Amino acid sequence: MTTASGAPVVVVGVDSSAASVLALRWAARYAADTGARVLAVMCWHYPGAFGVSPIGRAPEPVTDEVRQHLSETLEKAIADGAPNAEVERQLEYGHPAQCLVDLSQQADLLVVGNRGHSSVTGMLAGSVSLHCVTHAACPVVVVRSGE
Repeated sequence: MTTASGAPVVVVGVDSSAASVLALRWAARYAADTGARVLAVMCWHYPGAFGVSPIGRAPEPVTDEVRQHLSETLEKAIADGAPNAEVERQLEYGHPAQCLVDLSQQADLLVVGNRGHSSVTGMLAGSVSLHCVTHAACPVVVVRSGE
């Protein structure tokens, strides 16, 4: 989806991992070269390991505390990955894989790291990046960390 100004939209999945910071850096360079707008997105949800996800809304103090922590984490990732770039920020509630696929509906490009914070190690591609590659509505760039 190109914005009203005609600038393409690049959505970047950020989870503060080294791979997502590299993805953000890649997206910022791409945006500088193409005039695109960068939207850094951090998605969150209550993991199943803590029991059944709350139905409806969590208590406001809990949600506020989580959002504050995630905002700080997102700011640090942007400072590390794209300190001189103009980056829009967005927090989304939901599983990261589905959030990013949903956001790809309005994006021209989706950028993710190859491995984020995952409990499964040794995989060639993370489950979120693999899900995005196979389900996104726009082209996807998977930035490898070089490990």
